[in-house]
Amino acid sequence: MKQRVAIVQRDIAWCNIEANLKALEQMLEGIKTDVVVLSEMFQTGFVTTPKDICDSSTTLAWMQKMAKRLDCAIVGSVSIKEGESYYNRMYFVMPDGGVEWYDKRHLFSVGGENKHYSAGQERKVVTWRGVRYLLEVCYDLRFPVWSRQRGDYDAILYVALWPKPRRRVWQTLLRARAIENQAYVVGVNRIGEEPGLEYSGDSAVIDYRGEEVIEMGSHEGVEVVEIDIEALQRFRAKFNVSADADEFEIL
Repeated sequence: MKQRVAIVQRDIAWCNIEANLKALEQMLEGIKTDVVVLSEMFQTGFVTTPKDICDSSTTLAWMQKMAKRLDCAIVGSVSIKEGESYYNRMYFVMPDGGVEWYDKRHLFSVGGENKHYSAGQERKVVTWRGVRYLLEVCYDLRFPVWSRQRGDYDAILYVALWPKPRRRVWQTLLRARAIENQAYVVGVNRIGEEPGLEYSGDSAVIDYRGEEVIEMGSHEGVEVVEIDIEALQRFRAKFNVSADADEFEIL
């Protein structure tokens, strides 16, 4: 079984939800894929003070509209308020309007994210058209225990806003997570600038051997690739590293 995954890399208009959604709509026009992966906070940029600009209903409604129009799942994270708490929430939206989500577990304290957002507590795997996806957001990439493969997923989706000075870390860790978990890894980042930060992109799809399927560099655009789940299963059966893995439990 093969599945098509589209990765979308673009320059985000700072805190301009309407402009960003309009630009994405144009970029995605007529695309044929099973999954579209957008970046972290794709509609605003990296907002660490969510009370200034927090949106869930407009963006979520747009994701549902686009998923139905394109007959695919749409994935990306949004700054949302729930009760008195704010979350960096990664949505996985399906064509029938169904929504799964994951709240970012590891908050980037260096940038003050932990001062304004609450950390998620639930690890989330979503099965879509026969493929099992683990949902992760940006800084989660640095924490391998949280993403350890337990026989329950085929691919990891990382949506991110990862700054240019740490681009080598991004590139290295995407490959590390793919190799150690014998899984496809999809990482989507942005390009361009926002207040105080510059981004180089480097969005990529890495296969279960750590080899790149595609790496986008710093150009804006949409790339569609196929992931081969039967090939992944054959590789895991032939080279079963997980059989020798340490047992652990997250408390």
